[in-house]
Amino acid sequence: MALFLQFLSEQWILASALIVCGILLFRHESSKGGPTLSPQQVINLVNQQQAVVVDLRDAAEFGQGHIVDAINIPHAKWAERKVEVNSFKDRPIVLVCKMGQHGGAIGKQLVADGFQQVSRLSGGITEWQSQQLPLVTK
Repeated sequence: MALFLQFLSEQWILASALIVCGILLFRHESSKGGPTLSPQQVINLVNQQQAVVVDLRDAAEFGQGHIVDAINIPHAKWAERKVEVNSFKDRPIVLVCKMGQHGGAIGKQLVADGFQQVSRLSGGITEWQSQQLPLVTK
């Protein structure tokens, strides 16, 4: 540990450049899955442009509460069920998961498949609930 700290103190420019490159790489990779939207921006997009909300949580979590008119396609079953969203290529797609971790990967796939308007709910359904926005429960 002492050698590591000595290296950092002697090579602080190199260490700083590595950290900056890591941050830039993270931002670049996360932006490929579409921009993140706040819950209010999602509401506006749904109301104004008839955006399609795709919930990536499993069926049990989806049943406990989901956004109105959301389509449930669990992240684990995405490969076999992704054709269900093909009819919505001309509409904005908003990806929702529990905390925002799966939306980026699925968003990248949608963009690669030719979807132009893909975005993700920032913070996932957890953020939606923290703002006390309504959920549909079965």
